[in-house]
Amino acid sequence: MFMNSAIAPFRIRIPQAELDDLRDRLARTRSPHPVPGAGSQWDRGIPSGWLRELAACWAGEFDWRAHEAELNTFPQFVTEIDGQTIHFLHLRSPEPDATPLLLNHSYPTSFAEFLGVSGPLTDPRAHGGDPADAFHLVIPSLPGFVFSSPLSARGWNLERTALAFGELMTRLGYERFGVEGGDLGAGVTSRVAALLPDRVIGAHTHGDRLQLGMAGEDLPVPEGLSTAERGELEAARRRWSQMKGYRVLHSTEPNALSAGLADSPILQLAWIAEKLAEWAHPATPISRENILLTASLYWFTRTGPAAADFYWELAHAENTGWGGSSPVPQGQSLFHSDPLVRKVLGAAGQAVFFRDHPEGGHFPAFEVPDLFVGDIRAFFRQLRH
Repeated sequence: MFMNSAIAPFRIRIPQAELDDLRDRLARTRSPHPVPGAGSQWDRGIPSGWLRELAACWAGEFDWRAHEAELNTFPQFVTEIDGQTIHFLHLRSPEPDATPLLLNHSYPTSFAEFLGVSGPLTDPRAHGGDPADAFHLVIPSLPGFVFSSPLSARGWNLERTALAFGELMTRLGYERFGVEGGDLGAGVTSRVAALLPDRVIGAHTHGDRLQLGMAGEDLPVPEGLSTAERGELEAARRRWSQMKGYRVLHSTEPNALSAGLADSPILQLAWIAEKLAEWAHPATPISRENILLTASLYWFTRTGPAAADFYWELAHAENTGWGGSSPVPQGQSLFHSDPLVRKVLGAAGQAVFFRDHPEGGHFPAFEVPDLFVGDIRAFFRQLRH
């Protein structure tokens, strides 16, 4: 299964012709006829006016070369596992006894989601922390996402991804390691813990208020809710029903959408920017630079379609792979939380570590990096003690 174990250094080099093509396509964008009175409203999804501003910035002010140079300051590699190219960052801590930690990104983000927290996690001594809290970080791109592309075959679901990432940690010399992720990344994290329990030190996941709307669909509705709580939960489910169109398309017939994502930068931008804006906490929005960086990574690698395919595989797998029992110590952090979020999403005593925060949202490494780092440190510190 894992025949070619070679690991090669990797640098991002987007040809100038690709940048010129992006600007040319954006300049020739055909906008839809405006719906009267809906130009700045979010009730139909991303507002057309804001999308035009983002596109203009992407074509003009956004400096891809500067971001490319910054990304290339991080050590990146590729290897082939189970026939699939796997791209990853390997950030070694200066502390020799640091804990190896596998960080799993989700959709619609990328490995770049974790770059801002990589310094405090790998070198806490340099950031005013305890050197005992240091981690050696391995940050892979999910199969089919950005530079882990193109997809080599069908069937890349959570279980296959978890096994591939376990093999990646073996190739890097990490027999024992921790694992962390949210959303799709939480699914990978849970599967790694379930499939490789003898190797995983601890598994930490993060969630947020957005997932309230999934109660009764992906999550059980807890018993004993008050009338007010049931009303709040039903309102969250109605909001989610208006936001999950992307998931329905990804999971059912993604091919038509995929054709557009591969060919139209304005569609790729809208598809990603909408989620980054809606799912973050209003008080900690994702910066325009990070929105455009994420859109660029998906666009230049033509991997928006493969990301959609990941959802199709999950929906059509015999065993979706979510959850699963594991003897591995579990930790959980919730963001944009309150008592109802705790009741619906809390681990109900299964976790040896639990924290929730009113701040942050679906992307805590982007939104509230200090809280994100603090929780990871605290969870693994508890395991050490």
